[in-house]
Amino acid sequence: MDQPKTSYYEFGEFRVDTARRLLLRAGNTIALTPRQFDTLLYFVEHCDRVIAKEELMKAIWPDSFVEENNLNQSVSAIRRTLGERRGDNRYIITVPGFGYRFAAKVKVEQTVSTDQAGARSIAVLPFKPLLKKERDEALEFGMADSLIIRLSSSRDMIVRPLTSVRKFSRLDQDAQNAGRELEVESVLDGSIQRAGTRIRLSARLTNVADGRSLWVGTFDEEFTDVFSVQDAISERVAGALQLHLNTESRRDLMKRYTDSPRAYELYLQGRYHWNRLIPPEVRKSIEFYEQAIEVDPNYALAYTGIAVAYVSLAIASDAKPADSFPNAKAAALKALSIDDSLPDAHAYLSFVHFWFDWDWDAAEREVRRAIALNTNSAEAHRTYGILLSQLGRLDEALVESGRARELDPLALITRTNEALVLYYMNQLTVAEEKLRAALELEPNFWIALLSIAKVYVAQGRHEDAIKELKKARTLSGGSAQPLSMLGYTFAVMGQRERALEILDELESLAADRYVPPYNFALLHNGLHDDDNMFAWLERAYEARDVLLAAFIKADPVWTRLQNEERFKKILTEMNLP
Repeated sequence: MDQPKTSYYEFGEFRVDTARRLLLRAGNTIALTPRQFDTLLYFVEHCDRVIAKEELMKAIWPDSFVEENNLNQSVSAIRRTLGERRGDNRYIITVPGFGYRFAAKVKVEQTVSTDQAGARSIAVLPFKPLLKKERDEALEFGMADSLIIRLSSSRDMIVRPLTSVRKFSRLDQDAQNAGRELEVESVLDGSIQRAGTRIRLSARLTNVADGRSLWVGTFDEEFTDVFSVQDAISERVAGALQLHLNTESRRDLMKRYTDSPRAYELYLQGRYHWNRLIPPEVRKSIEFYEQAIEVDPNYALAYTGIAVAYVSLAIASDAKPADSFPNAKAAALKALSIDDSLPDAHAYLSFVHFWFDWDWDAAEREVRRAIALNTNSAEAHRTYGILLSQLGRLDEALVESGRARELDPLALITRTNEALVLYYMNQLTVAEEKLRAALELEPNFWIALLSIAKVYVAQGRHEDAIKELKKARTLSGGSAQPLSMLGYTFAVMGQRERALEILDELESLAADRYVPPYNFALLHNGLHDDDNMFAWLERAYEARDVLLAAFIKADPVWTRLQNEERFKKILTEMNLP
C-alpha cells in the first residue's frame, strides 16, 4: 500500500495545510469555505500554467450543476482573503476570455505519513445491548454521541454525526455494511450494558475496506468511571488510526464537559429525547437538560442542547418565536460563556441571529466561527447554507449545503435543505431528484414531502403536489405549513372555493393555538388578495415569524411581488439586501 503524502504549500505570508484543509498566516487560521479552499488548492497545485475556467469548474464542482458565476464568486472571495484589492494581482491573474494563472512563487513541502490503516474518516455506530431484554437506548446512543463529539475535535478525522448514524441501531446491524453506506474508512461499534453501579462495554474498530479489526477493547468499570472509559476508547482509536496528536489535540480528545456522572446521565436522556425529533419529545429533552444543569451549573453541552431544542421547536412546531428564540439565545450565550470553542453553540446562536434578530452580519460571523472551530462540522455548514439562501446568495448556499451533505450523507434535513436551494435556483429537475433520494431513505419525512410539493407546484404538477401535501399534513404532527401550502396550491390552480376552505381551517386552528402569520400570508398570496396578504405579512413582521425570515427572500412563490413597494419595505425593515 502506498504511503499517503501530506503536502504544505507556501506563498508570500501564507501556508496551505492540505491534510487539515487550512489556510494559515503567521500560524493563524484564515476562514475559507470548502469550495474556496478547493479552488485555492487547485491554483497552487497548478501554479506553473494558465488554468481554463472550464477546467476549474469541472475540478471543483464535479457532481453539481453550477454556472460560471459560482467560480467567479469563489475567486473573488479568495482574492479578498489574500488581501488583494482592485488592480492588485499579486496572487491571481485573470487571463481574459480563458481563465486564471496563480502568479505567486509557491514552495512545496511534503512529509510521508506512517498511517498504515489509511483511515481518516470514521463512523461511530449506536452501541448495542449486551442483553437484548435489558436495553438502555439513551445510554447506547449516548455513548456513541459522546465519542463522536470527542473524535470530532481532531482536524485529522471526519466523523459522521449522530444524524447520519442513528439509523444503524438494529441489533443485527453489520458494521462493515454500515461503513460502506456511510462512505467512511473505519467504523467503531460495540456493546454496552449498565448493571447496577457498573458499566460493561466492548468496542471494536473495523477497517471498512477489508473488514480487519484495527482495535478491540473491553471494559468493566463503575459508572462513575464512564469518562475514563471514553478517554481510553478515544485514545485507542486515535492510536489505531495512527493519528499524531500534539498536546492541544490530545487535550481536546480527552476533554470532559462535566465531572458529574449524574449530570452526564441526565444529558444523555436529553439527547435521546431530542433525537426523536417530534415536538413533545423535544420539550421533554429540555426538561432533562435543565435537570443536568441543576446538578452541574457549568455544563456547557447541556446549555447547547437547550439552545438546539428551542430553535427546533420554533421552526418545526409552530412555537411562538418570542417563546423560543430568547430562550435559545440565552442558552447559547451561556454555553459560550463557559466554553467558547463549541461549534454547535455558535451555529445555533447564528440561527437566532438570522431567524429572530434579523442581524445577518452577526449570524454570518457566528457561523463562520463555528466552521473555523471545526471545518468538518456538518451542522455548521448546513447552518451557513440556510443563512446564505435566505440572503439570496444562492450559489454560495449550494456550495455550503453540498458540503454539509458530504459530511452528513444520510441526514434527511441536510439533503432536503440542499434540494431547497436548487428549488430556489429554479433547478427543479435536480431538486426533485434529490428530494426523491431523501424520501427513499425515509418516505415519511414530512419536510421533504412539503418541499417536493413546492417543486411540483413550480412545475405545474398540482395534483402531484396535493397528494404529497396531504401526506405531509398527516405526518407533521400538526404543523400549519403543509396546510397553508395546500391552500396556496388550490389557489394557483384556480380552485378558489377549496382554497377558502383551507383558510377557514387555518382560522379554526388559530382560535386554539398559535399559527404563524406567514401561513395566512402565503395563502392570500395564492389568491392574489394582496391587501390581506400584506396585512398578514405585517403581522408576521411584528411577531418575528421564523417562516418570514426563512422564505420571504428566496422562495419563488413571492417572485411576483419583487417590484411591489410594500414588499420592498418589508425586506428593508428586515435588513435584507
